[in-house]
Amino acid sequence: MWLICAIGSSVFAALTSILAKVGIEGVNSTLATAVRTTVVVLMSWGMVFLTRTQNGLNTINRQSWLFLILSGLATGASWLCYYKALQLGEVRKVVPVDKLSVVLTLILAFVFLKEPLSLRAFLGCVLITAGTLLLAF
Repeated sequence: MWLICAIGSSVFAALTSILAKVGIEGVNSTLATAVRTTVVVLMSWGMVFLTRTQNGLNTINRQSWLFLILSGLATGASWLCYYKALQLGEVRKVVPVDKLSVVLTLILAFVFLKEPLSLRAFLGCVLITAGTLLLAF
Protein backbone atom coordinates (compact mmCIF):
# COMPACT_ATOMS: atom_id res chain seq x y z
CA MET A 1 0.00 0.00 0.00
CA TRP A 2 2.88 2.39 0.77
CA LEU A 3 4.13 2.03 -2.81
CA ILE A 4 0.74 2.95 -4.29
CA CYS A 5 0.57 6.01 -2.04
CA ALA A 6 4.16 6.97 -2.90
CA ILE A 7 3.44 6.70 -6.63
CA GLY A 8 0.32 8.81 -6.13
CA SER A 9 2.44 11.36 -4.29
CA SER A 10 4.90 11.44 -7.17
CA VAL A 11 2.16 11.90 -9.79
CA PHE A 12 0.47 14.69 -7.81
CA ALA A 13 3.83 16.37 -7.12
CA ALA A 14 4.53 16.40 -10.86
CA LEU A 15 1.12 17.91 -11.54
CA THR A 16 1.75 20.45 -8.78
CA SER A 17 4.87 21.74 -10.51
CA ILE A 18 3.22 22.15 -13.90
CA LEU A 19 0.01 23.67 -12.52
CA ALA A 20 1.97 25.99 -10.23
CA LYS A 21 4.21 27.27 -13.03
CA VAL A 22 1.14 28.22 -15.08
CA GLY A 23 -0.72 29.57 -12.03
CA ILE A 24 1.99 31.89 -10.75
CA GLU A 25 2.38 33.76 -14.02
CA GLY A 26 1.85 37.39 -13.10
CA VAL A 27 1.16 36.53 -9.42
CA ASN A 28 3.42 37.25 -6.46
CA SER A 29 4.97 33.92 -5.44
CA THR A 30 4.23 34.48 -1.73
CA LEU A 31 0.58 35.21 -2.48
CA ALA A 32 0.42 32.13 -4.73
CA THR A 33 1.87 30.02 -1.91
CA ALA A 34 -0.77 31.35 0.49
CA VAL A 35 -3.57 30.48 -1.94
CA ARG A 36 -2.15 26.98 -2.43
CA THR A 37 -1.72 26.53 1.32
CA THR A 38 -5.32 27.57 1.97
CA VAL A 39 -6.52 24.92 -0.46
CA VAL A 40 -4.30 22.31 1.22
CA VAL A 41 -5.59 23.28 4.68
CA LEU A 42 -9.24 23.03 3.57
CA MET A 43 -8.59 19.71 1.86
CA SER A 44 -6.72 18.31 4.88
CA TRP A 45 -9.41 19.30 7.38
CA GLY A 46 -12.05 18.01 4.99
CA MET A 47 -10.34 14.61 5.05
CA VAL A 48 -10.14 14.72 8.87
CA PHE A 49 -13.89 15.26 9.13
CA LEU A 50 -14.68 12.85 6.31
CA THR A 51 -12.75 10.09 8.09
CA ARG A 52 -14.12 11.22 11.49
CA THR A 53 -10.68 11.45 13.08
CA GLN A 54 -11.02 14.97 14.56
CA ASN A 55 -11.36 13.51 18.08
CA GLY A 56 -7.71 12.45 17.91
CA LEU A 57 -6.61 16.07 18.44
CA ASN A 58 -6.75 15.72 22.21
CA THR A 59 -4.55 12.61 22.13
CA ILE A 60 -1.55 14.36 20.53
CA ASN A 61 1.24 14.73 23.10
CA ARG A 62 3.44 17.82 23.56
CA GLN A 63 6.44 16.39 21.73
CA SER A 64 4.30 15.44 18.75
CA TRP A 65 2.74 18.93 18.72
CA LEU A 66 6.20 20.51 18.74
CA PHE A 67 7.54 18.39 15.90
CA LEU A 68 4.36 18.68 13.83
CA ILE A 69 4.53 22.47 14.18
CA LEU A 70 8.22 22.49 13.24
CA SER A 71 7.44 20.24 10.27
CA GLY A 72 4.69 22.64 9.22
CA LEU A 73 7.10 25.58 9.41
CA ALA A 74 9.63 23.65 7.31
CA THR A 75 6.90 22.81 4.79
CA GLY A 76 5.86 26.46 4.58
CA ALA A 77 9.45 27.60 4.07
CA SER A 78 9.93 24.89 1.43
CA TRP A 79 6.80 25.95 -0.45
CA LEU A 80 7.74 29.64 -0.34
CA CYS A 81 11.18 28.85 -1.74
CA TYR A 82 9.77 26.43 -4.31
CA TYR A 83 7.21 28.89 -5.68
CA LYS A 84 9.80 31.66 -5.89
CA ALA A 85 12.19 29.31 -7.69
CA LEU A 86 9.41 28.27 -10.11
CA GLN A 87 8.60 31.90 -10.77
CA LEU A 88 12.23 32.74 -11.51
CA GLY A 89 13.38 29.57 -13.24
CA GLU A 90 12.36 26.82 -15.60
CA VAL A 91 10.41 23.86 -14.24
CA ARG A 92 12.89 21.47 -15.86
CA LYS A 93 15.66 22.97 -13.71
CA VAL A 94 13.82 23.78 -10.50
CA VAL A 95 12.20 20.37 -9.98
CA PRO A 96 15.41 18.28 -10.06
CA VAL A 97 17.09 20.61 -7.56
CA ASP A 98 14.00 20.42 -5.35
CA LYS A 99 14.21 16.63 -5.48
CA LEU A 100 17.66 16.78 -3.90
CA SER A 101 15.48 16.71 -0.79
CA VAL A 102 15.61 12.91 -1.20
CA VAL A 103 19.37 12.92 -0.69
CA LEU A 104 19.20 15.43 2.16
CA THR A 105 16.44 13.44 3.85
CA LEU A 106 18.46 10.22 3.74
CA ILE A 107 21.48 12.01 5.21
CA LEU A 108 19.39 13.63 7.97
CA ALA A 109 17.68 10.30 8.73
CA PHE A 110 21.13 8.72 9.09
CA VAL A 111 22.47 11.48 11.34
CA PHE A 112 19.45 12.23 13.53
CA LEU A 113 17.27 9.12 13.39
CA LYS A 114 20.17 6.66 13.25
CA GLU A 115 18.62 4.96 10.22
CA PRO A 116 21.12 2.82 8.34
CA LEU A 117 22.63 4.17 5.12
CA SER A 118 23.52 1.11 3.09
CA LEU A 119 25.99 1.11 0.24
CA ARG A 120 23.03 0.79 -2.10
CA ALA A 121 21.32 3.86 -0.59
CA PHE A 122 24.59 5.80 -0.69
CA LEU A 123 25.07 4.95 -4.37
CA GLY A 124 21.46 5.98 -5.01
CA CYS A 125 22.19 9.35 -3.40
CA VAL A 126 25.26 9.77 -5.59
CA LEU A 127 23.22 8.94 -8.70
CA ILE A 128 20.39 11.30 -7.73
CA THR A 129 22.90 14.07 -7.15
CA ALA A 130 24.61 13.39 -10.48
CA GLY A 131 21.22 13.29 -12.23
CA THR A 132 20.26 16.58 -10.64
CA LEU A 133 23.46 18.21 -11.86
CA LEU A 134 22.90 16.85 -15.37
CA LEU A 135 19.29 18.04 -15.50
CA ALA A 136 19.65 21.42 -13.86
CA PHE A 137 22.99 22.75 -15.05
